Amino acid sequence: QVQLVESGGGLVQAGGSLRLSCAASGSIFRINAMGWYRQAPGDQRELVATITSGGRTNYADSVKGRFTISRDNAKNTVYLQMNSLKPEDTAVYYCNLEGQDDTGGPLWYWGQGTQVTVSS
Repeated sequence: QVQLVESGGGLVQAGGSLRLSCAASGSIFRINAMGWYRQAPGDQRELVATITSGGRTNYADSVKGRFTISRDNAKNTVYLQMNSLKPEDTAVYYCNLEGQDDTGGPLWYWGQGTQVTVSS
C-alpha cells in the first residue's frame, strides 16, 4: 500500500505563485519517477511535469519557463513551484508515482488531487 499526500493548492490571482508538495509513503522499494498531472473540468488529465530519480525533468510546453519540478529523494517528496500563473492553469493537480514495491512488483499511484484556481 502506498500513500501520496498532496498539499499547497489554493486560490491565487493571475501572475501569482503557488508551490505544491507530494509526499509518498508505504511499501516502496524504489521510485523511478514522480510527477504532476492536471485535469480541468471537461478535459482529460494531462501531464504537467515529471522528474526521474536521477533528476531528469520533462515539462508540458504550456508550463515551460513558469513551473519547476524538484524532488527530495530522502523524503520521497516531489514539489512543483508554479510561477506566473494564468487562469488556464486552473485545474485539479494530481501527484503521480511510478516505481517498484518491496516485492519487486510495479507501482503506479495517484494522489487525491489538490485544487488550483487562478483568478483573472
